[in-house]
Amino acid sequence: MAVTRDLARGCARSLFLFPVVALVLACQAPTAEAPPDLAGADVTGFVVTGGTIVTFDSDGRVIEDGAVAIEDGRIAAVGPAAEIEGAYPEARRIDAAGGLILPGLINAHTHAPMVLFRGLADDLELMEWLEEVVFPAEGEHVDEELVRWGTRLACLEMLRGGITTFVDMYYFDDTIAEEAERCGMRAVVGETLVDFPAPDNKSWEEAIDYTRSFVERWRGHPRITPAVAPHSLYTVSTEHWIEAHQLAEELDVPLLTHLAEGLAEIDRVLEATGMTSIEYLEYLGLLDDRLLAAHVILPTPNEIDLLAKRGVGVAHCPQSNMKIAAGVAPVPAMIEAGVAVGIGTDGAGSNNDLNLWEEVDTAAKLHKLESGDPTVLPAQKALGMATIEGARALNMQDEIGSLEVGKRADLIVVATDGLHQQPQDPAAKPYSFLVYSTKASDVRTVIVEGRVVVDNGQVLTLDAAEVLEKAAHYRAVLNGQ
Repeated sequence: MAVTRDLARGCARSLFLFPVVALVLACQAPTAEAPPDLAGADVTGFVVTGGTIVTFDSDGRVIEDGAVAIEDGRIAAVGPAAEIEGAYPEARRIDAAGGLILPGLINAHTHAPMVLFRGLADDLELMEWLEEVVFPAEGEHVDEELVRWGTRLACLEMLRGGITTFVDMYYFDDTIAEEAERCGMRAVVGETLVDFPAPDNKSWEEAIDYTRSFVERWRGHPRITPAVAPHSLYTVSTEHWIEAHQLAEELDVPLLTHLAEGLAEIDRVLEATGMTSIEYLEYLGLLDDRLLAAHVILPTPNEIDLLAKRGVGVAHCPQSNMKIAAGVAPVPAMIEAGVAVGIGTDGAGSNNDLNLWEEVDTAAKLHKLESGDPTVLPAQKALGMATIEGARALNMQDEIGSLEVGKRADLIVVATDGLHQQPQDPAAKPYSFLVYSTKASDVRTVIVEGRVVVDNGQVLTLDAAEVLEKAAHYRAVLNGQ
């Protein structure tokens, strides 16, 4: 740890670098006919009624035969169905009878366009996967059109599985934001900053200028939150990390990154600075509550306390971490210390899906196995990582993550009649039911900002056939056909 501040700040720009070798289309209307008034349209007021509500509010209320009233994109009332329906006699209805009503899921870390890289390379160590497959493929193939269609495919998959908010780091972020906006999702979108030529910006200076204009374009949007996203400490120099943080502070936006995601990263940073990744960011004064750090697999106990003290949010990606054998993040210890831990899928290029229900189920079981304690990370806490704790990691807990009056109307209805869900009573043990039995295909209705975007399992804001046809085209391109 013997390193001077001058030496640290003067690290060479290429210190951690890896070697690397527009078509604007609007979302199409669905081919199937949607129900009138509600489906796919902005509405001023309606009631979701008849299901069991899992609120994730501060009291952890579960309301059998409950209802949620929505007005002007926000939650106007939550309570027993008889009470809410009586207060809104003229409101239109969405019948959730027999289902579970809960907050929309928050995917705290992904790279949406990389869904087109699904299955491109598997069973590799992280650095080999990145340096020998992903970076070269991105350099050859990633352009605005690929990003647009990849984002559409990702949004189709996420919406179908009940994800209403996603946090993204990639390139051509204006395009990702445009598609998220058109498809009715909420998104925190960060332009990935690296010290080598990227598909969209060929120099650091170009990337910073692009990021500034990107933030200014989307600032204040009700569903799109722009962010600054230095990729990692092994792809961005000290000088540039400081500049990226200063830009996020100046523009007052979130800062997204990968942090402590594997031994290879820790070893590179230690060799260059004499410190671990978290220690080094703290030394530079760059740990604060605007930072959302993905993975965080290898923090020490002291570093966990530091993350909590600085208010850093963490995005846990258990399946991606497992697939590359990077290790098991000490999530129970981080939660115990007060760190806000959300959960993410990572990109489908490394996972290989965007199914947050699988991530929640995996997290609950993985940490029981790792600790040898079956009571660790119980179902309610595990699902909380995909709802209110994910919101807290983003500093968005006052807007999303629970069903409470005044919050954004982001909610989902989950069916409870699947064979894999029988014979459990969902109202009696809703958390167990949702975490250990429910699948993405059980999601029936998705509402974002008071707009119905999935009805009866059908995504209403995308033409699925068109998206799949384009995905087949990219499969051929990426496989050299």
